[in-house]
Amino acid sequence: MWPWGHAAFGYLLYSFGSRLFGRTPQGYPVIVLLIGTQLPDLVDKTLSWVLELFPQGYSVAHSVFVAVPFGVLVVACAVWRRRTRYGLAFLLGYWSHIVGDLLFGLFSGNPYTFARVMWPVVTLPPYTTDLSGLARVEAYIISFLNFFADEGVTAVLVLLAVYFGPVMLAFLVWLFDGAPGVSEVRRLLTPSN
Repeated sequence: MWPWGHAAFGYLLYSFGSRLFGRTPQGYPVIVLLIGTQLPDLVDKTLSWVLELFPQGYSVAHSVFVAVPFGVLVVACAVWRRRTRYGLAFLLGYWSHIVGDLLFGLFSGNPYTFARVMWPVVTLPPYTTDLSGLARVEAYIISFLNFFADEGVTAVLVLLAVYFGPVMLAFLVWLFDGAPGVSEVRRLLTPSN
């Protein structure tokens, strides 16, 4: 799943969950949620593609043996600091990333779907190509774009709907929610007098 897919999936769950409890999504927790949705890939892809410590981009941060206790620890610390919403937003973002990868793997027929979240019990085989860092990102983007050139219109439309439909839905829901996080980011980036 691409980064924007993880962000969209996490935001839709967060927005729905907030409304389920009679609240609207708030800015700073949405920022924390976004960080949580990206953290597993930021850690594991860096460890694999840049530092070459693991044969695949699914290891420590994607592992349920790390994600579960770490997520619970973050929530416990947030509750202790009276920032429960932040802890829950992070937890939802982090765990939605793992669930999103599992669902995507199931739908795409990946034989290593569940193995990807079982580190250190299971270590995935190395990539079939020896690329690292930006070269791997470039290869994924080229592969994605080649799909558009090689497939028929129907396949392309289905792919666009699958990849970008949830992102567009999340964007519309985010707008409906009042675009939480924008004013907070603006405040953080604006120098105070």
